[in-house]
Amino acid sequence: MKAKYLNPFTDFGFKKIFGEEASKPQLIDFLNSLLPERDQIVELTFKNNEQLGFTPYDRKAIYDIYCENQNGEKFIVELQKAKQNYFRERTIYYSTFPIREQAEKGIWNYNLKAVYCIGVLDFTFDDYESEPEKSEVVHTINLKNQHGKVFYDKLTYIYLEMPNFKKEETQLHTRLDKWLYFIKNLEDFQNIPELFKDEVFTHAFEVAELAKMDREDWERYEYSLKVFRDNKATYDYAVETAHEEGLLKGMQEGLKEGMEKGIQKGIQEGLEKGLEKGIQEGLEKGIQEGILEGKKEEQRHIARQAKVMGLGIENIKILTGLSEEEINNL
Repeated sequence: MKAKYLNPFTDFGFKKIFGEEASKPQLIDFLNSLLPERDQIVELTFKNNEQLGFTPYDRKAIYDIYCENQNGEKFIVELQKAKQNYFRERTIYYSTFPIREQAEKGIWNYNLKAVYCIGVLDFTFDDYESEPEKSEVVHTINLKNQHGKVFYDKLTYIYLEMPNFKKEETQLHTRLDKWLYFIKNLEDFQNIPELFKDEVFTHAFEVAELAKMDREDWERYEYSLKVFRDNKATYDYAVETAHEEGLLKGMQEGLKEGMEKGIQKGIQEGLEKGLEKGIQEGLEKGIQEGILEGKKEEQRHIARQAKVMGLGIENIKILTGLSEEEINNL
C-alpha cells in the first residue's frame, strides 16, 4: 500500500514535522510531554543550528533542531537513525555549545540557563545491565553525586529508544504515549486515528501528508528517504552477515575449545560446554565486527552522496567522521 504520510525517521521528515516555523505548536507540545509540569514551554524561538567554535580551526556542531524557550533555556533535539560509535559523547559535546554561548563579557555571576539534549533514537543502547533499563523507552540523565542525589539540575539528557515502544492504540494514556505512537507509526497510517483529532496532531498530519508537498519538498524528501533506506539496508545486511559469520565461527571455536576441555573432563562434557560458550562469543564478536563494517560502509555511502551534492571536504568529515584521505579515495 502506498504511503500517505512521510517517514518521520528521515532527516527531512523529522524537520518538516518539528523543525519549521509553522511546526512550532507540534514541537512545543512534544517537548512539554517530556518535561515536568513546572518546566512547561509557552513559546519557542528557533536558533541557528550550526554552532561554530571559538576559532576557525575548532570543530563545529550541527544540530537537527536548536531552539530556546521564553526563559532562555536551550533545547537541542536530535534524530539518530542508526547506532554510532560514541553517540553519547557526541551529545555531551553538543551540549557544551549552548553552555558556552551564555558567557558574558565583563562581570558575570555564571548563572546559567538550563540546557536539554533530546535524542529520538531508532535503535537501543546495548550496555544496560538490568532488565528494566533494557526495555524502557525514556532514559533521563542528570549530573548526580555518589549518593544518587542530583548535583546539577540545569543539564538534562533525554534519550527515547523507539524500538522499545510497543504500545497499541488502546494502551496510550499520556501525551508522550501519543507522540511516540505517532512518530513510530506515521508512515503506516492511511487515515487519522480518532485519538489524534485535536488541533496539534491534526496540523502534524497535514504537514506530513505527501500529497500536499510542493515539487521541491517532494524531491528533498525522496532523497532523504533514499538515504534512510540505503543506510537501513546496509545496517541490516551487516547484522545478518555478522550473525551468519559469527555462528559459523562460534561453532568452529566452540568445537575446538570443547575438544580441549573434553580431553581433561570428558569429551562429551567438553563438547557441550565448548560449543555453547564458543557459539555465543563468536556470534557476539561476529555481529560486532559486521556492524562496524556496516557503519563504515554507511559513512562511505553518505560521503559519496555528499561529494555529489558538492559539499566541501571539511563538512563531509564532520558529517561522516571519515578522514580527508578516505574521502578523497572514494
